[in-house]
Amino acid sequence: MRTRYTCPACERPRCFARYIDTEGTIEFPDNIGRCDHEQSCGYHCTPKDYFAKHPLAKEDLYSSDRLDYNKQIPVILPPSFIERATMEQTLRGYEHNNLYRFLSEQLGENEALRLMSRYLVGTSKHWSGATVFWQIDRDGYVRTGKVMLYNAETGKRVKQPFNHITWVHSLLKLPNYNLSQCFFGEHLLDADKQKPIALVESEKTALIASHYLPQYLWLATGGKNGCFKSSNLSPLFGRQIVLFPDLGATAYWEEKLHMMQRLGMEVQLFDYLEKHATPQDQQAGYDIADYLLQIKTQNSALKDLIRQKPNIQLLIDKLGLRVVKEQRFNETLPPKKRLRH
Repeated sequence: MRTRYTCPACERPRCFARYIDTEGTIEFPDNIGRCDHEQSCGYHCTPKDYFAKHPLAKEDLYSSDRLDYNKQIPVILPPSFIERATMEQTLRGYEHNNLYRFLSEQLGENEALRLMSRYLVGTSKHWSGATVFWQIDRDGYVRTGKVMLYNAETGKRVKQPFNHITWVHSLLKLPNYNLSQCFFGEHLLDADKQKPIALVESEKTALIASHYLPQYLWLATGGKNGCFKSSNLSPLFGRQIVLFPDLGATAYWEEKLHMMQRLGMEVQLFDYLEKHATPQDQQAGYDIADYLLQIKTQNSALKDLIRQKPNIQLLIDKLGLRVVKEQRFNETLPPKKRLRH
């Protein structure tokens, strides 16, 4: 489902967001909306402008039994965006990025850099070592960025003395910013149209799982509630989808599964981990990445060995040795009978 259209004023494609009625009571003309190019174009026609020019349409709307006269007309404002150049400026400094340092230890530096580049993950100076998970929609527009701080050694989020999480649009203090989130990784949809989509909560989990299970296109909802509104889900229509909830969130995501199925989406739920997790794992709220990271690649196993026996590094450097083939976890998921409809 398209969300960006050609501007009726400047006629530039994919830069015009239309206003819509959330309750479906009225369908506004195609020219009711806002152009992204505020400086060079500046076109912005609101529902209020439309009713001012077409008072009969407003009278007809209020005279119908479908809408209470005292009820405000429900509309969705066009989403606000962050300049792409702002996002691109953060795609560096990974040597200071704690999440990158953790992934490098686990997966190797080249693979960590590939994942950060593919998912357009940035580095933030808001906290030393912080990561920016940019939310970039299917049309390439930057909706916002989530800034989070991780421990470089454990890969866990830093929650003491406070939960280190904030948003780029808040840090930039952008006036009248209308936040409309999208899936983390959504910008990859058109570039990878064949793979089934795997949905997880955590952005970090999406990165890790895409390394071990590349047969899926991994996206993150950004939380248990996440992007489960119909407007958020529209870019996923027509794709096969598998939900991978965190332990303890399976029952809640089952509700989302049924909601998505009612919308006509082809979606399944992976509940194998929930059924077989130990009480300790349940209490810790493990997700699929916690299990995948227990599978050592040859690079990470070699680094562990070098830490135990530093002279091995001298031997590698002296003889020019290298890892011939990095082992990639690519085993088949449990049988389809475990994927519940």
